[in-house]
Amino acid sequence: MMRDVRMRRLLPAAAVVLLAMSFAACGDGGSGSSSESAAPALDNVQPIIVDAGPSSLPAGYGNVNVPFTTVTICVPGTDTCQSIDHVLVDTGSTGLRILGSVLTLTLPATATASGQPLGNCIQYADNSYQWGPVATADIKMAGEVASSVPIQVAGAANFPAAPSDCSAGGTSADTVDGLGANGLLGVGNFRQDCGPACTSSVGNPGSYFVCGPFGCTVTTVSLAAQLQNPVWMFPQDNNGLVIVLPQIGAGGAATVSGSMIFGIGTQANNALNGAQAQATDEYGNFTTTYNGVAYSSSFIDSGSNGLFFLDAPTTGLLDCGANSEEAGFYCPASTTSFTALNTGTNPNGSAIQVSANAAFSIANAAALFNSPNTAFNNLGGDNPGAFDWGLPFFFGRDVFIGIEGQTSSAGVGPYWAY
Repeated sequence: MMRDVRMRRLLPAAAVVLLAMSFAACGDGGSGSSSESAAPALDNVQPIIVDAGPSSLPAGYGNVNVPFTTVTICVPGTDTCQSIDHVLVDTGSTGLRILGSVLTLTLPATATASGQPLGNCIQYADNSYQWGPVATADIKMAGEVASSVPIQVAGAANFPAAPSDCSAGGTSADTVDGLGANGLLGVGNFRQDCGPACTSSVGNPGSYFVCGPFGCTVTTVSLAAQLQNPVWMFPQDNNGLVIVLPQIGAGGAATVSGSMIFGIGTQANNALNGAQAQATDEYGNFTTTYNGVAYSSSFIDSGSNGLFFLDAPTTGLLDCGANSEEAGFYCPASTTSFTALNTGTNPNGSAIQVSANAAFSIANAAALFNSPNTAFNNLGGDNPGAFDWGLPFFFGRDVFIGIEGQTSSAGVGPYWAY
């Protein structure tokens, strides 16, 4: 995540967050309800939009292929609420992170057993990071409410600076300019942002810190106190979600409107309808096969703004150039078509392998960025040894995200389907 202006490359949060997400699939976290509910139907459709980003961004700054939504957060148990627009929708991470600079509410802070404030760190693949205290909020989207959810207030004022274990020489994404959004909504395959790895001092990846008078140091934290995927904390429609975006033309679109529908098989509007479900592993990965070679560290991530896969020698595509503004993206002389095969175990427990083809194309990134559009289905770049199925994959497909430990007609998460 995080580069600048139109060619910013939102990179995978899932498998790179301090290795924390690598262990999240083992968690069994908070409330425990799962599956399809007989409760009365709620409004489970949350609008999303792909556009240039918050109005507060400076002139000349523009996002490409970034899905946003509006999230309402409230002081727990009250009607004291704030709706925050242009929150990035990210299926590659877990937890709600709101920038302190846009937050007007005073939320109750989370403290450790010793009474000291608890800080949270997330690091992204492009060497950026977010840091801030953990607070508690009710989260409202569509007609759904997740109560008393731990969230991060990124870049909060009057909180200690990020420790070196978090910043590690990287670039802060704790401002609207740095993030390109007012916050980040992690609705990936896992319940918590770290899981059991952060409950133990052995092998702790360093996502949580206790902040005392002499600085902030890595600490353990229970599953319930970690940042949570708000979807699994809904009373119903809590086993996953589906992102629905229309197909767009090869030249892109100025803006694109779509939906994030909560639940899988819980209401008439979120049935799988023949979508092929594939389990992910404990890292959120599955296998993509291209030209007979299997790449087992592939993943789905709406927070990546391109299809990042393999490298120029393997794909035959031209890189845009290491010194260009489009560095990291592909710039073929003409649009090139590809087909790959995604494979994972059937999440119904049968151990049968499920495969589905994915056809896609890659256009010249420099030409795309020079257009006035903000949404493209053919933007791509390199990612040696794996496929990062970013936002272009979502256009024209219903993409389902099944949450770990939650049951649906497809089986038990974590899985994805399309």
